[in-house]
Amino acid sequence: MTDRITVMGLVLSVMPIGEYDRRLVILTKERGKISVFAKGARRQNSPFLACSQPFVFGNFTLFEGRTSYTLSSVEVENFFLGLRTNAEFTFYGLYFCEVADYMTREGNDEREILKLLYQSLRALSHVKIGVRLTRLIFEWKIFYLNGEGPQADACVYCRKEKADGVFRVRAGGFVCSSCAKNEERRTLNDPDWHLSEGAWYALRFIASTPPQKLFTFTLTDAVRQELSKLAAAYRKEYLRHNFRSLEMLEED
Repeated sequence: MTDRITVMGLVLSVMPIGEYDRRLVILTKERGKISVFAKGARRQNSPFLACSQPFVFGNFTLFEGRTSYTLSSVEVENFFLGLRTNAEFTFYGLYFCEVADYMTREGNDEREILKLLYQSLRALSHVKIGVRLTRLIFEWKIFYLNGEGPQADACVYCRKEKADGVFRVRAGGFVCSSCAKNEERRTLNDPDWHLSEGAWYALRFIASTPPQKLFTFTLTDAVRQELSKLAAAYRKEYLRHNFRSLEMLEED
């Protein structure tokens, strides 16, 4: 016996199953990340052919079995067609989806990450923001939403509000000048990052701003490069995962 449910979500990835079927990984508002089988989706006349693709956002009606979900119908709200006609946008979008896939779980409340992913895909084709700043905002915000974002407004040790100090990746954010001089508080292989005020401001803004209002600012190239290098170090320390789509971006 199966029950039919409807969830709002975005397709993160697609895998062929057998000769004609597909397995979709969907990040949903109601159930977190789930796997869904789309029977016959690879047939040319299948109603699921177009909607069983990455980036598709909409309402998915599913048959809920004891151990799996099966696709019944889809009401698409956004195909993100602009991402499919530009290879660079496609690569960035796949990277965002892969990161979201890695950092979410079934049964968890992943609504904020779903909002972030949706807004990030929308922002990719925004000329004023650009793909590199969009990626930067996405990476830092998903750290915060996953509970791993750095502390940027007060010292991680003494809680003194931000004044003079440095950023340390392993310490988890801002370290004031006094604590930075304390050798007992220096972690092995945790170098000092001397960030500009613009970089500190951007981190605080990203930490405190909801996803739907994030993509409203620009940065100088110098500040963006600062935070991009720091994000790479932070990702290496806290995620410790090799993303295949990121390798394609960096090769490009």
